[in-house]
Amino acid sequence: MSRPTATDELAERLWQAVADGDEHAAADLVHQALADGTDEETLLLGVVAPVQERIGVEWAADRITVAQEHAATAINERVTASLAHARHRDGGHRPGHRGRVTVSCVDGEWHAFPARLVAEVLSLRGWRVDFLGAQTPTPHLVAHLHHTNPGAVLLSGSLPTHLPTAHAAITACQAVGVPVLAGGRAFGPDGRYARALRADRWAADALGAVAVLEEGMRRPDPSASRHAVDDLPHLADQEYTLVVRSRPQLVKQTLVELDARFPAMRGYSDAQRERTAEDIAHVVDFLSTALYVDDPDLFTTFVTWTADILEARKVPAHSLATGLEILAGELRDFPRSVNLVKLGVAALHDRSTRPVPGPGTRA
Repeated sequence: MSRPTATDELAERLWQAVADGDEHAAADLVHQALADGTDEETLLLGVVAPVQERIGVEWAADRITVAQEHAATAINERVTASLAHARHRDGGHRPGHRGRVTVSCVDGEWHAFPARLVAEVLSLRGWRVDFLGAQTPTPHLVAHLHHTNPGAVLLSGSLPTHLPTAHAAITACQAVGVPVLAGGRAFGPDGRYARALRADRWAADALGAVAVLEEGMRRPDPSASRHAVDDLPHLADQEYTLVVRSRPQLVKQTLVELDARFPAMRGYSDAQRERTAEDIAHVVDFLSTALYVDDPDLFTTFVTWTADILEARKVPAHSLATGLEILAGELRDFPRSVNLVKLGVAALHDRSTRPVPGPGTRA
């Protein structure tokens, strides 16, 4: 077993400060490390980023609450901002000599911290970065591009359910002649959804984005306009559209049937019933997205992850299988949807019991 590095030890200490809600200790730690010779990029990617990853893992394992997760993320954001402010105060930084880029989250995407890290690394590497933050509406993003004419848009998404919106944003940016570099977990571990949605390039992380930009991105032809069905011909069957339109009814009817078939629900509090309805809505959202990109793995991966989350919260995962079986009945007129739900049920039945990833376990 390898010994912890100095960076690992810094990350552990930052995690303790963040977990304690101690913003001043967190900021003092990273600024002292900077003063001691640790470069800022290492602090961002080797210390702050792993701590942010751990925040998500701890929430998934039900070891911290949603409020604690939000507070920890806010501290990480402010620590990152304080590094950027110190960099500019020192006067040794020369931004913009590599060109200008825009970094933005997909409309509806609230997880802006990964994009913020990318923006800061690009700034360190000499790019002038317009960071637009979370959930930027596509029309406003395009208006910004008209105003600034950047060399590229870096479009970030963490939740796959935002892929249809990301597709619209990619197409709109390309229609004004700006290439799109996609990144974030929403686009798949190997960028498969970035390719499906015809993004110009994909990068797995901040350093990958740097490499793509240094290589150069060719501007798309604005006259080559296209529609979603041109990229994804399976959308012609209209299942995606019809399922999205039916979402409220699907959630309501599945909840009613689940109440009848899962007796434990009769003892649920109002808050528990509300969370159950939210879970069903998420299932329908991921099902819709899997229909959009025509990829069963997107849905089955979500279903098994949800089972892990439920069990971490002492909710039996078989309730999820029951809900899926009910949903399949409600979707009987949609063959692609029914097939996806059946694959989800099969994935649950085949799933081996395993701990939610945490310290000492593999994700």
